[in-house]
Amino acid sequence: MKRRDFVNWVGLGLIASSLPVAIAACSSQTPSASGNWQTVGTSADLDKTGQLLAKNSPAGPVLIVGTSKAPNLTAVNPTCTHAGCTVGWEPSTKTFLCPCHGSKYGADGKVLKGPATEALKTYAAKIEGSSIVVKPS
Repeated sequence: MKRRDFVNWVGLGLIASSLPVAIAACSSQTPSASGNWQTVGTSADLDKTGQLLAKNSPAGPVLIVGTSKAPNLTAVNPTCTHAGCTVGWEPSTKTFLCPCHGSKYGADGKVLKGPATEALKTYAAKIEGSSIVVKPS
């Protein structure tokens, strides 16, 4: 094999070995540069009822409250810290309520009424384009 052929094969090998890295860098599946934001739904789904429950999101179970027009979104893990039931949002009182034993949480996830003693896990939430994205806080 001539030196020129050898150098060409080595160059081709280097290009071929870097191709997967280039494809991965362009993939929409990679985390955004601004952190580990995860898409959990669309703003259209949120606007239908003012809340969006994503039980199997990449960030885990998430309940988002608000609308695409609201300046801030509220996002919590809806699993009650007392018995593991899924809490629901009560818009009239602006609280999360557990249907199993009556625990009540504020919009910030803090316990307002027991038997729960630990707050709900909260997330930072925002709208990017037409997607709702969350980041564990």
